[in-house]
Amino acid sequence: MAKVKVAAGGTAASEPAQELAPRERILAAARELFYRHGIHAVGVDAIAEAADTNKMTLYRHFTSKDALVVECLRRLTAEFDVSWDAIAAAHAGDPEGQLLAWLKHIGEWKLSAADRGCGLANAAVELSDPHHPARRFIDEQKTQHREKLVRLCRDARLREPQLLADKVFLLCEGARVSLQSVGANGPAARLVDMLQGLVAEHSPKRAAKPA
Repeated sequence: MAKVKVAAGGTAASEPAQELAPRERILAAARELFYRHGIHAVGVDAIAEAADTNKMTLYRHFTSKDALVVECLRRLTAEFDVSWDAIAAAHAGDPEGQLLAWLKHIGEWKLSAADRGCGLANAAVELSDPHHPARRFIDEQKTQHREKLVRLCRDARLREPQLLADKVFLLCEGARVSLQSVGANGPAARLVDMLQGLVAEHSPKRAAKPA
């Protein structure tokens, strides 16, 4: 019986169950089910079954479903950080090159036909309680992501770095919503070009000349 493992982008792919330890099978199954069907729609019984285990084992590794949700989101953001660090290393000493490479990467990732939006944003919509542990985690991660963009725009000596970072952040967030409503051939198809255009608009070389 083929089970799931986490693949690039936070979804899952088929892998023989015996190749993953129980905790990893539970996480992989939960990430896939939460992402595809929603957190509230998926119970621990369904997760245990998909992970080829049982509820007793699930609760041995995770004290609650909420704890499992937080760990799933933590794994997703860890993959995000790995991609960010790899791009930073490939463009060491060139912050503008790093920014452009990151925007190209994130833009192409968001255009995946299988994409169901941002896993963090989807979870935030479902978890309306601001005190839910996963909601607090999401708020922290989104804030850190924005701050990283601001620092990178500032290091690249782009004009109005905070404004540029906010434009990029909002455009990326909106693109994933658009993908779910009008598909990959809608406005999201222009995402990479729009992101690159924003950087060009904020380049010191494009600063308005005195009248």
